[in-house]
Amino acid sequence: MKKLSFLSLSILVFAACTSTAPKNKHAPLAYFDLKDYIAKEAKRLTALNPEIDKTVIVNKASERKKLKIADWPKELSSFSDADINKSAWQGLFTTEKTKDSETYLSDKEKVPVKSLVVNYRNGKIYGIKLLISNTNSLYTSNDTLSYFPDSLYEVRKTQNIKLLNGKSYAITGRFK
Repeated sequence: MKKLSFLSLSILVFAACTSTAPKNKHAPLAYFDLKDYIAKEAKRLTALNPEIDKTVIVNKASERKKLKIADWPKELSSFSDADINKSAWQGLFTTEKTKDSETYLSDKEKVPVKSLVVNYRNGKIYGIKLLISNTNSLYTSNDTLSYFPDSLYEVRKTQNIKLLNGKSYAITGRFK
């Protein structure tokens, strides 16, 4: 009898702790949805399959190729990884919106994305620029990401590690 009472009580407590309120998985985001925008661009570019004039520069050594990108989500992952709608970052960005741009800024140490600027022309996204900075006692890295639909995408990174030489690289893809 005690076992049955304990079991009934356990089930009752467990049932009381579960939420009956529906969870809204599609709540409006606080900031520009970069992750979704880049996912849509990757899908569009996969279907379009444009030729890209791609240049990679590592510490001033350069290589240039014309190619077709096989995996656009991977190619643009630096952009989608910089999405600022992380729950831990809510309220840590100042927002300024005009007819032609949206600017999100954060000076918080725990937030590596310091700036996201989305520019519009005729109501459509014309360009996106991100500044990302990571600093700790061992290294400093600064990234600048730029995306202009059907024109250019670029990732520039500088990295300084204590007791080692600095490293910089740039990846630029120009749409043909």
